[in-house]
Amino acid sequence: MSFKSSPFWLTALLGTFFVSPLHAEESALELPSGAKVGVEVVEALNFDSSQTRYSDILLHPKQASGTTHSLPEYCLLVANAQLNGDRVRITTQDATCIETHDSESAIYSGTFSASAYAEDGQYGLACDDGSCSLTPGQPFVLALDQSVRIDAQDNPSADINAIRRQANGEGVGNPIPGERPDPDQSVENPAPIEQPE
Repeated sequence: MSFKSSPFWLTALLGTFFVSPLHAEESALELPSGAKVGVEVVEALNFDSSQTRYSDILLHPKQASGTTHSLPEYCLLVANAQLNGDRVRITTQDATCIETHDSESAIYSGTFSASAYAEDGQYGLACDDGSCSLTPGQPFVLALDQSVRIDAQDNPSADINAIRRQANGEGVGNPIPGERPDPDQSVENPAPIEQPE
């Protein structure tokens, strides 16, 4: 099984939004300690005696029962997963999220400490019938170990897009060039003169 690196997925997530106007409408992404959010794995994980641990796995939001809060739709969490007896324990490290408001969005990236809990409230996800695997589309709940506050990041793309929008109105981001001679045509390099036939 091949896993793409975290930078690949984060680049893919963020690259999707660099083509649209981005403004940090909210100053921070905040969730209280104990908040429960639904997630799923991005790629399938299979656990056995020879593969008991995965590092830097990626999770993203998924509706799940028993949640108290929700993450922005476009969000990636980096986590570690460990097989412990008949349960898989998952703990997250950090998150990068994009929260949209109409045509504007804000990017948040920072520490995100949470642990996976089964529907029975026990720590870790139970293995079904001796099979320990997690697949995309299989939701589970993360409970935050501590409150989270991630400030919105500065986004250079917002400035670039603002300049582009100004060019369509009163701005000078993309002024119409004035009548100027071709730079290739000068005294040293005059324009060719058409010769009469």
